[in-house]
Amino acid sequence: MMRYMCLLCGYTYDPEKGDPKGGLVPGTDLATAPREWVCPRCGADQDKFAMRDDDDDE
Repeated sequence: MMRYMCLLCGYTYDPEKGDPKGGLVPGTDLATAPREWVCPRCGADQDKFAMRDDDDDE
């Protein structure tokens, strides 16, 4: 699955891990996440995320 990075704070959303605190179970792609989900670090909306094109682990 493709990972996504918040363009405002640099947080990387990894669909394999999800965001359990934010209500996204592992395996949830950001493209199918509820629109009310926001960046857990800075609160940015999903439209502030971009797909990452690398495979670097964080």
